[in-house]
Amino acid sequence: MKPIKLSVIGAAFVLLVITAALVTKSFASKTNRSIAGDGFAVLELFTSEGCSSCPPADELLARIQRENGNKPVYVLAFHVDYWNRQGWKDVFSNPLFSKRQYQYSSSFTGQVYTPQVIVNGKSEFVGGDENAAQNALNDALSAHATESLSLKGEQHARKMKIDYQLEGNTKDNQLVIAVVEKHAVSKVTKGENEGRTLHHAQIVRNLYTFDLKTGKNGSVQIDLPADFDAKDWEIVGLLQSPDTRVINAAGRAQLTSEAATPAASK
Repeated sequence: MKPIKLSVIGAAFVLLVITAALVTKSFASKTNRSIAGDGFAVLELFTSEGCSSCPPADELLARIQRENGNKPVYVLAFHVDYWNRQGWKDVFSNPLFSKRQYQYSSSFTGQVYTPQVIVNGKSEFVGGDENAAQNALNDALSAHATESLSLKGEQHARKMKIDYQLEGNTKDNQLVIAVVEKHAVSKVTKGENEGRTLHHAQIVRNLYTFDLKTGKNGSVQIDLPADFDAKDWEIVGLLQSPDTRVINAAGRAQLTSEAATPAASK
């Protein structure tokens, strides 16, 4: 075997550094280019603390949410429960979230797996695939929205009244309300992620579905977790077809707390 000349090694090293710099550009720089359209993107990540391939997907979706700021991008992390039998019970898991993923399965490959990301109920890709995420996000934001959803939430102790306003052809849709914790940290002591400290983002803690009555305006009421606060949590609403599973609109609720009771006059 002929020895490799030092100059060749140096050139290769420089090329490697340049390539790495290009690859590590922020996700935002690729998605913040001018996009024609008034669309939105709901990225539902189906994940689990018991799945060793899930942490990279959790990190990618957290970065997408962080770098898209106030854009109409909604990341929802659903922790499924079917990994719990593998030695570690995910404290955020819920059988309702597994059911939601199974409902989607017939629209795509028919397979249920983690990590999986479903975008607007229309397309899916393997969580952690940055190129697929970029393409799906750009496609969704460049689409034309024909419906809209506005939400206002008023907290009363451990309950919240949510007023909604709809625009467009909203017939035969349901209102889905997700109660979302923005950040959490878990130390995993068993299972595939044993010994790891996992950082989560946009964790769906509760999910409510309401059949919409006649009219474009209305209100619903939901229960809140005991540790809910408007700073570290948010309420995300979806306008979704129960038949096709397509999400036609989405929005974050503007949150207010109940007014303080006026002091009694002396």
